[in-house]
Amino acid sequence: MASVFTRIANGEIPSYKVAESSDYYAFLDISPMAAGHTLVIPKHEVDYIFDLDSAEYAGLWAFAQKVAKALKEAVPCKRVGVAVLGMEVPHAHIHLVPLQSEADMDFRKEKLQLSSEEFVAIAGKIAEAFDRL
Repeated sequence: MASVFTRIANGEIPSYKVAESSDYYAFLDISPMAAGHTLVIPKHEVDYIFDLDSAEYAGLWAFAQKVAKALKEAVPCKRVGVAVLGMEVPHAHIHLVPLQSEADMDFRKEKLQLSSEEFVAIAGKIAEAFDRL
């Protein structure tokens, strides 16, 4: 059975998409650490990021870099934090989190509760910034 992220990238499960290419997909985390917390995935389902072939691995990071630049433009922050854990969903993914301090990148802290309107607005801002890059 396909992972939840594959189903999101295929449009089977709704998401707050911020960017997409033929090979990669970026969408807002629905349990964000900060407003704008984005997940970047390869559309090709691979459980572990280091099992991607070299070209797909490099392409994922190049796509994530562009998403991070759009995220920083759309959501005021000092930096965009990056994490690869891969424990919660068996599909390689990169977390991009807007940071004001290092404490903002604590996966153990309580997640934000945002309305669908807030998610739509944030995703729209990031998508607009991505399209301008």
